[in-house]
Amino acid sequence: MTPPSAVAREALNRAKAAARAKGLRPGSPARRSPLAEPRLSGQGPGARDPQLLSEVVGRLMRDKGWTADVSVGGVIGRWREVVGDQVADHCQPETFEQKVLVVRADSTAWATQVRLLVPTLLRRLEEEIGEGVVEQVTVLGPAGPGFRRGRRSVRGPGPRDTYG
Repeated sequence: MTPPSAVAREALNRAKAAARAKGLRPGSPARRSPLAEPRLSGQGPGARDPQLLSEVVGRLMRDKGWTADVSVGGVIGRWREVVGDQVADHCQPETFEQKVLVVRADSTAWATQVRLLVPTLLRRLEEEIGEGVVEQVTVLGPAGPGFRRGRRSVRGPGPRDTYG
Protein backbone atom coordinates (compact mmCIF):
# COMPACT_ATOMS: atom_id res chain seq x y z
CA MET A 1 0.00 0.00 0.00
CA THR A 2 1.40 3.40 -0.98
CA PRO A 3 1.56 6.07 1.66
CA PRO A 4 -0.95 8.96 1.34
CA SER A 5 1.85 11.54 1.00
CA ALA A 6 3.19 9.77 -2.12
CA VAL A 7 -0.30 9.70 -3.67
CA ALA A 8 -0.76 13.42 -2.97
CA ARG A 9 2.69 14.26 -4.40
CA GLU A 10 1.91 12.24 -7.54
CA ALA A 11 -1.42 14.08 -8.00
CA LEU A 12 0.31 17.43 -7.54
CA ASN A 13 2.95 16.57 -10.17
CA ARG A 14 0.20 15.53 -12.64
CA ALA A 15 -1.66 18.83 -12.03
CA LYS A 16 1.55 20.84 -12.57
CA ALA A 17 2.28 18.98 -15.82
CA ALA A 18 -1.28 19.60 -17.07
CA ALA A 19 -0.97 23.31 -16.21
CA ARG A 20 2.38 23.55 -18.04
CA ALA A 21 0.81 21.89 -21.08
CA LYS A 22 -1.85 24.62 -21.10
CA GLY A 23 0.81 27.34 -20.86
CA LEU A 24 0.17 28.22 -17.23
CA ARG A 25 2.93 28.62 -14.69
CA PRO A 26 2.07 27.21 -11.28
CA GLY A 27 3.03 29.52 -8.45
CA SER A 28 3.14 32.69 -10.55
CA PRO A 29 0.53 35.43 -10.05
CA ALA A 30 -2.55 35.23 -12.25
CA ARG A 31 -2.50 37.36 -15.40
CA ARG A 32 -5.28 39.92 -15.79
CA SER A 33 -6.45 41.84 -18.79
CA PRO A 34 -4.61 45.20 -19.15
CA LEU A 35 -7.99 46.87 -19.71
CA ALA A 36 -9.49 45.50 -16.51
CA GLU A 37 -9.76 47.85 -13.60
CA PRO A 38 -8.63 46.77 -10.16
CA ARG A 39 -11.40 45.10 -8.22
CA LEU A 40 -13.20 47.29 -5.77
CA SER A 41 -14.57 45.80 -2.62
CA GLY A 42 -18.09 46.71 -1.66
CA GLN A 43 -20.66 48.56 -3.70
CA GLY A 44 -20.07 50.41 -6.94
CA PRO A 45 -19.26 49.46 -10.51
CA GLY A 46 -16.56 46.87 -11.09
CA ALA A 47 -14.37 45.97 -14.05
CA ARG A 48 -16.98 43.57 -15.45
CA ASP A 49 -19.86 46.05 -15.38
CA PRO A 50 -20.93 47.73 -18.64
CA GLN A 51 -18.98 50.92 -19.37
CA LEU A 52 -19.31 53.74 -21.84
CA LEU A 53 -17.33 53.20 -25.03
CA SER A 54 -15.81 56.70 -24.85
CA GLU A 55 -14.37 55.96 -21.39
CA VAL A 56 -12.88 52.63 -22.48
CA VAL A 57 -11.38 54.07 -25.69
CA GLY A 58 -10.09 57.13 -23.83
CA ARG A 59 -8.37 54.95 -21.24
CA LEU A 60 -6.88 52.76 -23.98
CA MET A 61 -5.51 55.82 -25.83
CA ARG A 62 -3.96 57.19 -22.61
CA ASP A 63 -2.42 53.82 -21.69
CA LYS A 64 -0.93 53.26 -25.16
CA GLY A 65 0.22 56.88 -25.60
CA TRP A 66 -1.89 57.53 -28.70
CA THR A 67 -3.52 60.75 -27.50
CA ALA A 68 -1.31 63.17 -29.47
CA ASP A 69 -1.53 61.15 -32.70
CA VAL A 70 -5.32 60.91 -32.48
CA SER A 71 -5.55 64.67 -31.81
CA VAL A 72 -3.44 65.46 -34.87
CA GLY A 73 -5.50 63.01 -36.91
CA GLY A 74 -8.63 64.90 -35.91
CA VAL A 75 -7.09 68.19 -37.02
CA ILE A 76 -5.97 66.69 -40.34
CA GLY A 77 -9.52 65.44 -40.84
CA ARG A 78 -10.82 68.99 -40.23
CA TRP A 79 -7.97 70.71 -42.13
CA ARG A 80 -10.28 73.06 -44.03
CA GLU A 81 -11.89 74.31 -40.81
CA VAL A 82 -8.53 74.81 -39.07
CA VAL A 83 -6.62 76.70 -41.79
CA GLY A 84 -9.46 78.22 -43.80
CA ASP A 85 -10.83 77.59 -47.29
CA GLN A 86 -8.25 79.59 -49.25
CA VAL A 87 -5.20 77.89 -47.73
CA ALA A 88 -6.85 74.45 -47.75
CA ASP A 89 -7.52 74.77 -51.50
CA HIS A 90 -3.78 75.04 -52.16
CA CYS A 91 -2.06 72.87 -49.51
CA GLN A 92 -2.73 69.54 -47.85
CA PRO A 93 -1.12 67.83 -44.84
CA GLU A 94 0.94 64.78 -45.75
CA THR A 95 2.47 63.25 -42.63
CA PHE A 96 2.89 63.76 -38.91
CA GLU A 97 5.88 62.10 -37.25
CA GLN A 98 7.92 63.03 -34.17
CA LYS A 99 6.09 66.34 -33.57
CA VAL A 100 6.70 67.51 -37.18
CA LEU A 101 3.73 68.16 -39.49
CA VAL A 102 4.60 68.00 -43.21
CA VAL A 103 2.40 70.04 -45.56
CA ARG A 104 2.57 70.01 -49.38
CA ALA A 105 1.54 73.05 -51.42
CA ASP A 106 0.35 72.81 -55.03
CA SER A 107 2.68 75.58 -56.29
CA THR A 108 5.94 77.19 -55.25
CA ALA A 109 4.16 80.50 -54.71
CA TRP A 110 1.73 78.89 -52.26
CA ALA A 111 4.60 77.04 -50.59
CA THR A 112 6.25 80.42 -49.92
CA GLN A 113 2.95 81.87 -48.64
CA VAL A 114 2.41 78.94 -46.27
CA ARG A 115 6.01 79.20 -45.01
CA LEU A 116 5.24 82.79 -44.05
CA LEU A 117 2.07 81.61 -42.29
CA VAL A 118 3.84 78.89 -40.24
CA PRO A 119 3.85 80.87 -36.93
CA THR A 120 0.12 81.55 -37.31
CA LEU A 121 -0.51 77.94 -38.26
CA LEU A 122 1.44 76.68 -35.21
CA ARG A 123 -0.57 78.96 -32.93
CA ARG A 124 -3.83 77.74 -34.47
CA LEU A 125 -2.77 74.08 -34.08
CA GLU A 126 -1.82 74.79 -30.46
CA GLU A 127 -5.34 76.11 -29.84
CA GLU A 128 -6.93 73.06 -31.45
CA ILE A 129 -4.87 70.18 -30.04
CA GLY A 130 -2.79 71.56 -27.20
CA GLU A 131 0.67 72.90 -26.59
CA GLY A 132 3.73 70.88 -27.59
CA VAL A 133 2.00 68.34 -29.82
CA VAL A 134 3.14 69.96 -33.10
CA GLU A 135 6.47 71.73 -32.70
CA GLN A 136 7.42 72.23 -36.34
CA VAL A 137 5.64 72.58 -39.68
CA THR A 138 7.61 71.67 -42.80
CA VAL A 139 6.23 73.06 -46.07
CA LEU A 140 7.05 71.25 -49.31
CA GLY A 141 6.51 72.53 -52.82
CA PRO A 142 4.89 70.59 -55.62
CA ALA A 143 6.45 67.29 -56.60
CA GLY A 144 8.13 67.47 -60.00
CA PRO A 145 8.13 64.77 -62.65
CA GLY A 146 10.46 61.87 -62.00
CA PHE A 147 12.68 60.28 -64.62
CA ARG A 148 13.11 56.93 -62.90
CA ARG A 149 10.37 55.14 -64.87
CA GLY A 150 8.92 55.31 -68.32
CA ARG A 151 10.17 55.36 -71.92
CA ARG A 152 12.81 58.00 -71.29
CA SER A 153 14.48 56.35 -68.31
CA VAL A 154 18.17 55.49 -68.51
CA ARG A 155 20.52 53.60 -66.23
CA GLY A 156 23.41 55.31 -64.57
CA PRO A 157 23.72 58.97 -63.56
CA GLY A 158 20.49 59.95 -65.29
CA PRO A 159 19.15 62.08 -68.14
CA ARG A 160 20.51 65.36 -66.78
CA ASP A 161 24.16 64.24 -66.85
CA THR A 162 26.02 66.42 -69.36
CA TYR A 163 29.55 65.81 -68.18
CA GLY A 164 31.67 63.19 -69.90
